[in-house]
Amino acid sequence: MSNQPKKIKVLFRLRSLEMGGVPRVILDLLRNLPKDKFDFTLMLNLYQGELIKEIPNGIKLIIVEKGKEQMSSNPFIQKIQLIWRRLKLEVYYKFPSVLYKFKVPEKYDIEIASSYAEFDMVLNSPDKKSRKIAWFHTDVTYDVDQNRAKQRVEKMKKFDHVIFCAAHIRNVIEKYYDVTYSSSSVVYNAVHTDDIKNKALEFNVDYENLKKPIFSSVGRLHSRKGYNTLVNVHHRLINEGYEHSIVVLGDGEEKNNLIAQINESGVEKSFKLLGTKINPYPYIKNADFFVLPTRSEAYPLVINEALALEKPVISTNVGGIPEMIDDGIDGILVNDDEEEIYEAMKKSFTHPEIIEKIKQNTKESYKKFDSQKIYNQVSEIFEQQYQLKLKNERS
Repeated sequence: MSNQPKKIKVLFRLRSLEMGGVPRVILDLLRNLPKDKFDFTLMLNLYQGELIKEIPNGIKLIIVEKGKEQMSSNPFIQKIQLIWRRLKLEVYYKFPSVLYKFKVPEKYDIEIASSYAEFDMVLNSPDKKSRKIAWFHTDVTYDVDQNRAKQRVEKMKKFDHVIFCAAHIRNVIEKYYDVTYSSSSVVYNAVHTDDIKNKALEFNVDYENLKKPIFSSVGRLHSRKGYNTLVNVHHRLINEGYEHSIVVLGDGEEKNNLIAQINESGVEKSFKLLGTKINPYPYIKNADFFVLPTRSEAYPLVINEALALEKPVISTNVGGIPEMIDDGIDGILVNDDEEEIYEAMKKSFTHPEIIEKIKQNTKESYKKFDSQKIYNQVSEIFEQQYQLKLKNERS
């Protein structure tokens, strides 16, 4: 009989591995949490996304349905495959016992909803003994559908434990919805400064044809990310003689609208949409500043990554961002207001001494991000939930 202690079996539920903050956070945890304590399984509803290749070795993988990448290149056949896939997913959603019977060969001590998209998946698990954890990364106050936001806030009460990616997210739920959770934690997203710096050197980004200075940004092209405001600010600064360029990495449903706005403003030569990049770090490193005009955010990992690359950050003061940037020390925080973003960016031209001070301070920013402390915190949460499971089984 083995003397090895039993590993805690943990199941992460995730829709897919398309580029985004949540999948990157989950993959990082799977890569770095102690394998001598935990037996991890990643369950993907769809086997698709740019981050598929980054699944760590040794992680068990459950694929509910294949992704578009594995489907026929024939448009007609692919359409049939997509319809069939959707029907199967609807069956699995309505009858989770069928999903678990045919796709999930093991029982788990802990099941984790990696974001609100997986709440129902985990809560409807037929395994009533597993501990259910919700991981929440969203500022619900910005949701235009407040009924939906309130439903998510209420649904989290059904979980055994809730993890928030920033204290702000938990605080606004208590303030605006008067809801508290009996068991919850704040766990920041981990950042690996050395890895980021090494990846930033993997290839060179040539901004030779763009006017300096360069402001970079990374984010989904969505209305709540505020890139339409950034185009307006850029246009104003250019018209006032402050030559510069902006490069945005990311894709999304607002792309065509932004392209039309850029062309209408006549700044297509200086405001570039570069699309999604698996490795965005060389683009950030070779820029002079990082700007994030977002209207709603939880705890955007890219802020820490820009600081790791010692870039002065100009960002809106929303969500958990004030927990990441010390205003006037290693970045500039402004309200979600076009005039304030304009004034902050203008400082890079009119007050170089302030920007230089901020740039020097970014060299110490990495000290705020203790990744091992974060992994220890997550491990402790999992172990506590496991002990509660054992206690419940004995009672």
